Amino acid sequence: MKYITENADLFVLNRNNLAKQLKKSSLAIFNSNDEYTRSGDQLYKFKQNPDLYYLSGIDQEQTILLLFPDCPNPLYKEVLFLRQTNEHIAIWEGHKYTKEEAQRVSGIKNIYWLDDFWNILSAIIHYADHIYLNTNENDRYANHVPYRDLRFIEDLKSKYPLHHYQRVAPIMRNLRMVKSDTEITITQKACNITGDAFNRVLKFVKPGVMEYEIEAEIIHEFIKQGATGHAYEPIIASGRNACILHYNDNNQPCKDGDVILFDFAAEYANYNADLSRSIPVNGRFTKRQKDVYNAVLHVFKEAKKMLVPGTIWNEYHEEVGKIMTNELIKLGLLDKHDVAKQNPAVPAYKKYFMHGTSHHLGLDVHDISDRYKPFEAGNILTCEPGIYILEENLGIRLENDILVTANGPVDLMAHIPIEAEEIEAMMNA
Repeated sequence: MKYITENADLFVLNRNNLAKQLKKSSLAIFNSNDEYTRSGDQLYKFKQNPDLYYLSGIDQEQTILLLFPDCPNPLYKEVLFLRQTNEHIAIWEGHKYTKEEAQRVSGIKNIYWLDDFWNILSAIIHYADHIYLNTNENDRYANHVPYRDLRFIEDLKSKYPLHHYQRVAPIMRNLRMVKSDTEITITQKACNITGDAFNRVLKFVKPGVMEYEIEAEIIHEFIKQGATGHAYEPIIASGRNACILHYNDNNQPCKDGDVILFDFAAEYANYNADLSRSIPVNGRFTKRQKDVYNAVLHVFKEAKKMLVPGTIWNEYHEEVGKIMTNELIKLGLLDKHDVAKQNPAVPAYKKYFMHGTSHHLGLDVHDISDRYKPFEAGNILTCEPGIYILEENLGIRLENDILVTANGPVDLMAHIPIEAEEIEAMMNA
């Protein structure tokens, strides 16, 4: 890992919080993510299962975590199973966790090699009444290929058909939505690295530069500061490309007079930032570009005020839609008479602002969350309104990451330039 391993206290706390939510005499099992073949003997970059990482801090493939708080044998209340390394693996793949290292990272005392898993499980599973198993229940996820957890569930049920099987995902969802102080600190680190990359970009952009050259500047700053890399595929969208919400080609020249829409962020210690900015290629917005920019900025500032405990997801987005509608009328993009006659199910503003304003953020960029649960202190949400005018080859999106607290929203990216005049000043310094 490029990042500094965090204190095991975070993962001990997370396991204790989970244990309090389990039924009596319950055993919970968490698997690492699959390794995916890219071609030949190449694998895609490994990304750990966020729930396993949340509970253990172990960032390595072929790992299993077993939690049995009421186990009659104290040796097996918390057990971590690791892939055993050897000389061949060390030469071809590099260092893997030793048992001692895994103990320090996770705070789990009992570490075994993966080959011992089924023997140990069979020795204790009959003393458990309930088996909690994990699946990906992020409502943005669509499963087409049976991943490791699904294969494991099928295997386990064939061996032990009479146990009471439970879903652990609803518990993990509620736990992960509320960030601890340590998680907030790590997220702030990811935000700070992202901000430094944006400041680097402001000094680099000029007419004629290629979108991918800007992407190179961003990853340079990320890696230099120990980030894992991009939190998601970066969007460097100049001119008309900015009207493509998930533009990732990043292969066009940035032309004088155009605006570039950025959506990029760093991942640090598996926690993610999420930033969007829009800047003029030549360092100066035209009057029209600035008017649209400031309209988006106004919506951003008003939406951010609503990220407080008790806010309801759907009501929040409806209110943001009303604010956006007023701004679009001022810009001449909507007519107030047409708005008055609009179908409420398909509001007129959606022509120019077609995505949501916020999503939860954490170990996943679009973090697992309960959209029917009011916001509460400890949630981290993005705030990202945008206006996309295809006929003008202009797209503006502004996005910061906001911590919900009892004392109001705290902008974790408040130090990153966002005012139009501030961006122009930095580009022309």
